Amino acid sequence: MIGSNESSTEGAVPTSYLTFLAYLLGEWTGVERTEDFLSYGVYLSWVLFPLAIVFIFPLVIFFCCFNTSLLLLHIYKRRKNGLNEGHSGDVWYGAKEMLAHLWDGHGRIWHGYELHGDENIPEGPALIVFYHGASPIDYLYFMARLLIRRKRYCHVVADHFVFRLPGIKMFIEVFGVMHGPKEVCVSALKKDYLLAISPGGVREALFSDETYTIMWGNRKGFAQVAIDAKVPIIPMFTQNVREGIRTLGGIKILRKLYERIRLPIVPMYGWFPVKLRTFIGEPIPYDPNVTAEELTAKTKAALQVLIAKHQKIPGNILRALMERFQTRQKED
Repeated sequence: MIGSNESSTEGAVPTSYLTFLAYLLGEWTGVERTEDFLSYGVYLSWVLFPLAIVFIFPLVIFFCCFNTSLLLLHIYKRRKNGLNEGHSGDVWYGAKEMLAHLWDGHGRIWHGYELHGDENIPEGPALIVFYHGASPIDYLYFMARLLIRRKRYCHVVADHFVFRLPGIKMFIEVFGVMHGPKEVCVSALKKDYLLAISPGGVREALFSDETYTIMWGNRKGFAQVAIDAKVPIIPMFTQNVREGIRTLGGIKILRKLYERIRLPIVPMYGWFPVKLRTFIGEPIPYDPNVTAEELTAKTKAALQVLIAKHQKIPGNILRALMERFQTRQKED
């Protein structure tokens, strides 16, 4: 052992920090050649570090932003009785506006987020139909930018599993996240709400890929909602949304498992700082003579036009990163 007056650089003890650490461990444990184990451990950590960044970093980013949002909501809840309600009379309007600036700032910094075509959104009610990326982060950015720019809030229909997640009841309440059914959506639109829905839902989020295939199956309930509420449908698509976060949805066993338990158990990776641009298409007006099947086909065709116009297929992560880098250079 090293005495109190000895230095780690004297005698036979090497100067390398790793070797010195191995020497100490060897002295304490009595295990020989601990330096070999340490060297292997350091090598293994460097090999696995990129994988840890790719798979864990998205979760860290999400939970940091989401938990910050929840914290701000709890603070606002304690103080809301003494705060003004805002122009809409909504007691949570101030909280929505506060979180809108938080998420909009994240979108600007991380993705250089842009919103185009919001002039196509009418002042009255409308149903926004969007392509679902691996995560709904682009919708959060859209909602935030719309609230800041137009002072309009957009509700959204979410999958049933979202309502089972612990600790987010207040988030769901404040942001008017809906599960349905169709009658609830129709009622909301008749109250002049702006409502967003992705017919592809979780299945499209997990199992679509860089070809941006629309996966609606036989779903046409959203079209019937628009017909019953007598509102226009507005297609929406976010460029590079599948390059920001990728999934391992190509693994067949994961698809079979999802179809059995209907929970999003497919691993994701990425959260790359790619360029994101959301494009709002022209409204598909209400037509009482159009059936739900026909309106579904028209909406799908309009969304495919947006994808074909604004997305290079197949998507490429490096290209999307370069777009972000080039845009940043122009801004500077």
